[in-house]
Amino acid sequence: MTGKEKIIQAFSEKGADQFPVVICYEGIFIRDHWDKLTNQPWYTIYSPDIEEQIKWNLDVITKIKQDWFYVFPFYSKKERKNIKIIEKGEDKIVLFDIDKKNKKEIKKPKIGGWSLSGQIQSIKIEKIPETLLEIEKLLPEKPEKFDKEEFFKEGRHDLAEKLIKTFPDKMPFSHIASPLWGLYGILGFEGMMILIATKPKLIDYACERILEISISQSQQCIACGAQLLWIEECFTDMISPKAFERFNVPYMKKLVEAIRDAGGKSIYYYCGNPWDRFDKILDIGADAISFEESKKNFKIDIEKVVDIVNGKCTVFGNLDAINFLPFADEKQLRNEIERQLRAGIKNKRKFVMSLGSPVTPDTPLEKVQLYCEITREIGEKL
Repeated sequence: MTGKEKIIQAFSEKGADQFPVVICYEGIFIRDHWDKLTNQPWYTIYSPDIEEQIKWNLDVITKIKQDWFYVFPFYSKKERKNIKIIEKGEDKIVLFDIDKKNKKEIKKPKIGGWSLSGQIQSIKIEKIPETLLEIEKLLPEKPEKFDKEEFFKEGRHDLAEKLIKTFPDKMPFSHIASPLWGLYGILGFEGMMILIATKPKLIDYACERILEISISQSQQCIACGAQLLWIEECFTDMISPKAFERFNVPYMKKLVEAIRDAGGKSIYYYCGNPWDRFDKILDIGADAISFEESKKNFKIDIEKVVDIVNGKCTVFGNLDAINFLPFADEKQLRNEIERQLRAGIKNKRKFVMSLGSPVTPDTPLEKVQLYCEITREIGEKL
């Protein structure tokens, strides 16, 4: 069976005959291991040239050896003609749009993603909004209704289409954010938490806007060929279960349904402690759920997870990418993978082997490849 076929089965009522394997947040892994994955220049990820994009993706997707790959809307045909990359030394480029006369400076990403100063990176706003007018000024513009025909005419699906033809045996997927988690990018942590506690109408207004954006993004990704949408959720274990039910569940239900209507399936990645709201997470109705591994003073027992889920949806594994994967020898890795896959059998075989969080910078490519190979070997036997 191909990796794509395994994932399709894992999302079916029948479940997977052979378990698939993936890593999450492969973009972080690619950033931190670029030189091990490809010999293309670091800035090729910004290139408007489709053939250059194919080259580095071919290297990366082949070497990681997982069963899915990321697709996304690409530059339009017009942008591909007008955007040029200007090198500014080894660590900097400028994207120059000849038509718009726009210049955008981009620095080479740092391994681990941290700034040179090493200071904590977070979003802070000058003034927490108190009125609809004030929050409207902070919100992104309302998206236009998605026009699939125009999207294709502009050629924004061209790169994804070529990648899908290049890797027909792997599952194309993409990423979006949950509406409530999207507030962090607008309000920062402090503003997000204060408004949830004090200004429910403003939160509703903002979540409706971000929901529209998330739906539009998901429609574009599905038009590109993505069959799965990974929905990220962070920080929302820090609000009460009642607030979670009030400000998260209704909008997530709408997002999941919109993804389904567009022809895709959803994976709800809940980052944080889920245990006091597990029932509400399941109420959202996502096609699959995924949790980060045990840390931050809570424990995720994959066997307990599948006991509660009991086949209601697909479950993603959560092998510890931080304290286990980098240090485990082959025997330890094999034992843990088999333990999780056996838990997956209990979930009516609706299971995808995965990590609980991104691969760390110090985890070698070879260890990730070994993780994929062992999973594939055991997953084909169980």
